Amino acid sequence: MAFTFKKQIFGFLDLLRFKKMVPRRRAKLAEGSPAPLPSTYRVNETAGVLHPGFQSAKLIAVVQNTADTKTYTFETERPFYFRAGQYVTLGCKVEGSAVSRPYAISSAPKAALSKRVSLTVKKCGFFSGYLFDNAKEGDLFTLGDPSGDFCYEPVKDARHVAALAGGSGITPFYSMAQAVADGTEDHALTIFYGARTERDLIFRKELDALVSDKIKVVYVLSDEQKEGFEHGFIGADLLQKYVSGEYTVMMCGPAAMYAFADKELAKLGLPLRRVKKEANCTGVRDVAAATHTLTVHIGFDTYTVPADARETVLTALERAGLNVPAKCRAGGCGFCHSKLVSGRFTIAGADKRRLADAKFGYFHPCCSYPDSDLELIVPKA
Repeated sequence: MAFTFKKQIFGFLDLLRFKKMVPRRRAKLAEGSPAPLPSTYRVNETAGVLHPGFQSAKLIAVVQNTADTKTYTFETERPFYFRAGQYVTLGCKVEGSAVSRPYAISSAPKAALSKRVSLTVKKCGFFSGYLFDNAKEGDLFTLGDPSGDFCYEPVKDARHVAALAGGSGITPFYSMAQAVADGTEDHALTIFYGARTERDLIFRKELDALVSDKIKVVYVLSDEQKEGFEHGFIGADLLQKYVSGEYTVMMCGPAAMYAFADKELAKLGLPLRRVKKEANCTGVRDVAAATHTLTVHIGFDTYTVPADARETVLTALERAGLNVPAKCRAGGCGFCHSKLVSGRFTIAGADKRRLADAKFGYFHPCCSYPDSDLELIVPKA
């Protein structure tokens, strides 16, 4: 609707009001506080805690849990917050190459607000083996943002979580148990913890100390029969024995455990929304050895890199000493997505790319194996 200007009878009154506007503004400004504006605001401080970005982390404690597992506690530059079940990327320079790996956080979310975070690592693979054999108190590492959606979701999940853990897969559930115990999270938690022998159980004493009306732990040994332990593997019979009503299944462990659990859960008829799996990093594939050449564009620089057909493109880039983005190493987060100019590749497991990425030629180096020479454009880390 058009604006209709209402003409004043005495137009000079508008001029008088306009002349008074400046002194009125000056008077209002004079009433203000002479104190300087704050250099930071609470909302910015909160955003910094929720999204700390990459930061330096000092290793302050190393505890050996089992023969092949250690827990590393770091002091971070800045406090941050994460949700129980999430992971962070831990990285450092190894023989001139910038290497990082994602590890589930084993400490409680509240501890990170005091600039403390713990990662429990099994000696398996290149970087984990390096940590196990070489990391010592005082060493500096780079820690990434908390990431991942392997968390309890009150809107989606049942009030009771049945956690299936295999070996070092207990890590996110130990964090979750601490969060339930200190009131950070509000749900019931029954942990089914599978290991080969009693000696392979990580956090046995710590978990037993957390047992309450909300937290239960069932230990399952595959290679030993002992009183107080279930024997065999975590299957439908054990779930029906210890949990009832509505519950969400969350599982973290090796691929063999997932394959067995999928068959067992099918017997229970659980809806897909009530089953969650933590993604595993992409490993070495079983094919004949072959070497391909990668032509890599990063910004205005171009590199020529050899790549083993058995390893991922990301591994080849890291071996060449290139500083490239990486986070989940399972193809799910999209942090490493790069533009493929030419060449052929094979994706490990399911294709987790967005439809737009697949359509316009983007792929995830972290879970893609080279099947020919490749040319790619990689974003700067």
